[in-house]
Amino acid sequence: MAATCDDAVTLAPRPWLPLWILALAGLAQVLLPPWDGLPWISGITGLFGLFLLLQTGLLRLRFSADALQVLRLDQEIRRFPYADWTGWRLFWAPVPVLLYFREIRSLHLLPVLFDGRELRRQLELRVPLSSSVASP
Repeated sequence: MAATCDDAVTLAPRPWLPLWILALAGLAQVLLPPWDGLPWISGITGLFGLFLLLQTGLLRLRFSADALQVLRLDQEIRRFPYADWTGWRLFWAPVPVLLYFREIRSLHLLPVLFDGRELRRQLELRVPLSSSVASP
């Protein structure tokens, strides 16, 4: 559930993506036959899952009236004005795992560590689909 403050909407955290990555790393370690590279690959994948789990606890996305804000412990660390956006897409529509958006001068990829349905709803509300490449 999203918390609202004035016109701003802060997305609720969802740890599902990091937990799936951690489970995948654990299953690879336990179920697959060992070969030289597997422990390293599953170890790195597990560390990445732990990193994303930590980020889930620390980071928040806030949709304000004029920009997407990235917050760490309620302090803004980055701002992306909607006026600079040229398009966005959520990858893997049934359960979004990656947000791609492009600004005039740069592109960004963010793992979806938040409520995916509310993320889509806010993107459709604040960044018009006519100027976007949103996934179906």
